[in-house]
Amino acid sequence: MMVNINVNGREYKKDIEPRMLLVSFLRDELNLTGTHIGCDTSNCGACTVLMDGKSVKSCTVLAAQANNHEITTIESSDPKLDVIKQSFVEENGLQCGFCTPGMIMQTFYILENSEDADEEYIKKNLRGNLCRCTGYKSIIDSVKKAEEKVKGEINVSK
Repeated sequence: MMVNINVNGREYKKDIEPRMLLVSFLRDELNLTGTHIGCDTSNCGACTVLMDGKSVKSCTVLAAQANNHEITTIESSDPKLDVIKQSFVEENGLQCGFCTPGMIMQTFYILENSEDADEEYIKKNLRGNLCRCTGYKSIIDSVKKAEEKVKGEINVSK
């Protein structure tokens, strides 16, 4: 079947099998390998991307369901993603890096959908993303740091 999917601001028209998962479309058809496949069961969150601004696990979405939708991945050139990535580095919110793209995309979602993400809100919204290396304190600190930076940039630009 033919799909037309906007990924990171670029339109892709591809002929795919109807059963292809979005994560496979991103990795295999577009060579955007930042979105990781961790569990194939939607438990780990390593495959988290945004679809029309909503956080989704791309291992549970068919590429056909993304037809005529906008997908944002870790490879996006959105300046907020750069701020989030830098915050994860500064706060040591990554170790092996496998969960990091999903954590960063979920953080992007959190920051886009909350004016003041307190620690409980952050914890609640990170529940679907698992990390086996760092524990969550440094990840939560990374989200908080990203929020501070984003708010600071927004206030400066007003």
